[in-house]
Amino acid sequence: MDIFQALRADHEVQRDLLEKLVATQGASDERKALFSRLKTELEAHAAAEEREFYAPLMHEDLTQDKSRHGVAEHFQIDCLLKKLEQYEWDAPAWLQTARELKDKVEHHLEEEEHELFQMAGKVLSDAKKSGLAHSYQQEMERQRHAD
Repeated sequence: MDIFQALRADHEVQRDLLEKLVATQGASDERKALFSRLKTELEAHAAAEEREFYAPLMHEDLTQDKSRHGVAEHFQIDCLLKKLEQYEWDAPAWLQTARELKDKVEHHLEEEEHELFQMAGKVLSDAKKSGLAHSYQQEMERQRHAD
């Protein structure tokens, strides 16, 4: 497995959780559980990705700007998560913000998969891609269980 496969696998988990989350209604236990899981996944992914994928790419001219852009989008996603935590579960603004979060995350994932991955593929050796996958997966597990 290389870093791109590892990241895509987690991206699919995020897409699935987002799809399920925006389909929930009111202050249901399902909404609360899905949001909790999604928040954990997004936060763990951002931390692991920044440390194990973006950091090495920031040392390369070709991928530096895209990596910085990805970090900025992680911050925007984090702000939307914090905003959701401030609303009542059944408030109309909650679902509106959850949809905004879904759009932002999906945009971020698409940009990564269709732009950054291609650029990174040019600057990372096969050995580095495999090594990054391993270190990314270890960091994801550490982050998921950090609480």
